[in-house]
This record gives sequence, structure tokens and C-alpha cells, in this order.
Amino acid sequence: MGRSILRRFFVFALVTASSLALGCGAPRSAPEAAGTRTVTDDIGRDVHLSERPVRIVTLSPNLTEIVFALGAGDRIVANTSFCDYPPEAAAKPDVGDTQRPDVERIVALKPDLVLVSTASQLQSVTERLSDLGIPVYVSNPRDLEDVFTSLERLGEVIGDPEAGRALSASLRARAEAVSRAVEGRPQPKVFFMVGDEPLFTAGKDTFVDDMIRRAGGVSISGDEQTEWPQFSPEAVIARAPDVLVVPSREDLATRKDDAECDFAAVGD
Repeated sequence: MGRSILRRFFVFALVTASSLALGCGAPRSAPEAAGTRTVTDDIGRDVHLSERPVRIVTLSPNLTEIVFALGAGDRIVANTSFCDYPPEAAAKPDVGDTQRPDVERIVALKPDLVLVSTASQLQSVTERLSDLGIPVYVSNPRDLEDVFTSLERLGEVIGDPEAGRALSASLRARAEAVSRAVEGRPQPKVFFMVGDEPLFTAGKDTFVDDMIRRAGGVSISGDEQTEWPQFSPEAVIARAPDVLVVPSREDLATRKDDAECDFAAVGD
């Protein structure tokens, strides 16, 4: 795979921010109060929230990045210990990591909106916060088209629909440009590392698998029925990927010398 094509793949990998999939239960219904509205989140829950939330807690890095990209980073009152981009996000108070957020600390912040990715939070976190009367919006895009739609919906949720539409349109145009650029070219085998220690990747019918396909590649884990399967290093080597996509430059530095394939680092 030529470096120019690898770079196109690389840029395409930056187009989206991931949310994955677990189920969450519906909160108990509440009457609509003056100055509030009801929106439906990505898993079909009705969420009652203010017209323009000003105290937002984001419980995954992708949602933190999206809120900043929408121009509302100043309204984030806390995020997680994994939220380090953009640099301003790292300066925000954190409420724990993505899988074990501290519910008591979240409640103490008196948020008027909590954004949750089904990639990170267990059902119980959403239910506990909702039962306490805190609006929780669950983001759950399943493919790249869903990601574009989710950006628009998140713009509406935070009270900036125009920003959501503009961001979605910009990223959609970039994605389409990449798809045109790789049309008719050889399809490299790709391993996309979602997480390390243990090593997780993306399986069938995930937005990552869709992203790789649109970028002109074939995911070596695209036949896995589990959405986010765990792989061993030996299993990755056995499937002989042409390209490894890793989360950061630091991961690239530690792995590059040990692999006989091209690297693309998400975030470079």
C-alpha cells in the first residue's frame, strides 16, 4: 500500500469519533416543565432537558471532542480521565474513567445534561442518573452514516443545531472525498486497534468496520460477529494485516519496530 493511499486512509480515520453499543433501559417518565423540551436519544429513550444546557458532563472522549468541535467546550463542567483532546479537555475536572464514572461526583456538579456513549457506560449508570432526575442522552451510532446523523442530533441536544449541521456536512464531504480517492485501488487488509491491554478491535456491523470499507480497506476482524472482539497479538499476526491503525503517536512509537506492515496513528 503506497504512502499516499495510507495517508488518505489516515485522514479518513480522523473523520469520526466513536461510540459503540450496549443497551440501556428507559428512564421513568416525567412531566414537561416550563422551558424544557423532550428529545429522543440514539437508543429510543425520551430525555427531558433545557433548551440550552450549560452544565454538561461528557462521559467518553469522543463525546468530549464532539462538544468542543461544536463550539461548546466552555459548557463542559467535567469529563473523564481519558478525555485529553483537545488540550483544553485535559484541564477539566474528571469524574473517573469511562467505564467506572463516579455517580456521586457527577450529581454534586448539578449537570443539566450528561452525554453517555454506549461504548463506555454500563446500563446502571444511565439508570441511576436518570432516576435522580439528571438528563442523560445516550449516543449510539452504528455506522458512519449514523455518526453524521449523531453529530447533527448532538448539536440539537446542546442547543446549537446549526453547528451540528455544519460539522456533519464538513465531515461527510471529507469522507466522500476519501471514498472517491480510493475507488478502484487495491484493498489493503487493516487491523484497527480500539483498545490495548487487552487488545480490542472492531467486528462486523460497527462504524469502524464501515469506515475501513469506505476508505478502501478490508478489516481483518470484519467477519467477527461480536461487535468489539478481543484479539491476541498472535491472532493479529496470523491474519497478516497490511496496515495497523493505532490510537496515538505513542502507540505507534512502541509498536513500529515490531511490525512488518504500515502504521497509521489516529490523531497524527
